Amino acid sequence: MRRTEAARQLGGFVREHRTDGGRRLRQAGILLFVGAAGMAFGVPVTVASIGTTDGAPELAGLLLGVGLVGLGLGIWRLLQAFRTREQSFDIHERGLTHRVAGTATLIPWQDIASVGARGEDGRPLAEARGMGFACNIALTDGRSIHIDTFTEDARQLAQTVHSAVRLGRLPEGRGHRRAQ
Repeated sequence: MRRTEAARQLGGFVREHRTDGGRRLRQAGILLFVGAAGMAFGVPVTVASIGTTDGAPELAGLLLGVGLVGLGLGIWRLLQAFRTREQSFDIHERGLTHRVAGTATLIPWQDIASVGARGEDGRPLAEARGMGFACNIALTDGRSIHIDTFTEDARQLAQTVHSAVRLGRLPEGRGHRRAQ
């Protein structure tokens, strides 16, 4: 669906927020590499440590743990990257358009049941991992849309949706002037 068609139904275009799928894929690749390396070193150390009680069993457990966690998180991030490929959000005066892999869903403000945001995550490198900020938009039909820091200006997107849905402050499209 083109922006002009969406604008007919949802009003003037205000802003686009793209999701960085390439960053998700790079992160998945790094996690999968770390997981594979952990398993590649962990399995031989485990086999070699059978029957010993020295430090080898602890090292084997650490390597296998890193490997399994890395593989698990890498697969999760990879699936997330494919599920949300080419994702973007277009804000309009009377709603938003959620685009994923060439499919556009028009969501008028009245179809949004709630907007829940989780603020700053104090953990190290949270922003780089895409976990620094998260927002969940619940729709009236039961579906939900998750926004995280892989989406550009995610906080502004969440604030705009919250303001429109809860406070009734609708965004203004291009070419519109505020009434004085």
